[in-house]
Amino acid sequence: MATETHGADTQVADVAHGAAESVGMPQLDIATFPNQIFWLLVTLVVIYFLLSKIALPRISSVLAERSGTIMNDIAAAEELKLKAADAEKAYDAALAEAKAEAHRISLETRAGIQAELDVATAKADAQIAAKAAESEKAIAEIRDGAIESVKEVANDTAKEIIAALGSSADARTITAAINARLKG
Repeated sequence: MATETHGADTQVADVAHGAAESVGMPQLDIATFPNQIFWLLVTLVVIYFLLSKIALPRISSVLAERSGTIMNDIAAAEELKLKAADAEKAYDAALAEAKAEAHRISLETRAGIQAELDVATAKADAQIAAKAAESEKAIAEIRDGAIESVKEVANDTAKEIIAALGSSADARTITAAINARLKG
């Protein structure tokens, strides 16, 4: 009997073990569904309150801060853009004024240089005219001196030629003949 009792015990253990295996996964056991649904709802409510009271306010404050920073940066960029446009207009106006001033200065300088050049040219022309007059006077003196020298040489040569020919002529006749010949 001992073997039979032992066999019956193994059968009971095998039946209990088989029943546990036949149920399957405990999550899918219908008997535990109400308990699982309760804890699911408790967990969802806890997660909802954690998110709505802690995480989401922090996230929304970070997003609001970022949005405010971005808006401030955009406003500052617009202000700087307007300042840059004003600075560019001021630069263009200053550049145009500087160009006009440079043009005016160049015209004044050119006029001053031209006036100095005209004065220097007039002075040089006067000096040239004076030198030319002096040169003409010197040339006239040289010419007169040359004519006198030619007359003397012609007079001496004519006397020598006449004497060589064996004739004689007075000095007045020779001078009158030389003067007539020089006049044309």
